[in-house]
Amino acid sequence: MKKFFKYLASLAIVAFLVLPVFALPTMAQDPFGLDEVNNAVGETLGGGNTDLRVVIGRIINFALGFLGVIAIIIILVGGFKWMTAGGNEEKTADARKLLVAGIIGLVIILAAWAITTFVIGALHNNITGVNTNA
Repeated sequence: MKKFFKYLASLAIVAFLVLPVFALPTMAQDPFGLDEVNNAVGETLGGGNTDLRVVIGRIINFALGFLGVIAIIIILVGGFKWMTAGGNEEKTADARKLLVAGIIGLVIILAAWAITTFVIGALHNNITGVNTNA
């Protein structure tokens, strides 16, 4: 019976992966949607006409934003652990460690964002002569 459920689960996974390719006839030119993804990435990164520093700045901002989300999740997990500790000293100490680590991480991420914004802006000012920090 276990084997049957394994085969059934495998068949379901394959069906969910393969059947959408045949779902719409308009997808015949680009069945996996890679052209649309490529166009969206190109527009996000500047469409090929954007300066390399701007693209690098956008990538850094995205990475720092992602790390910020992780830090917020760590803070939320620490708060949840503290609330569910029930007065247990060990659990509250672990929760406090998570909260402190999350806050320190968030401060580091915000400092890194400020430094990269300043450096990218200073590079842009020196090369183009246009002040973008004002």
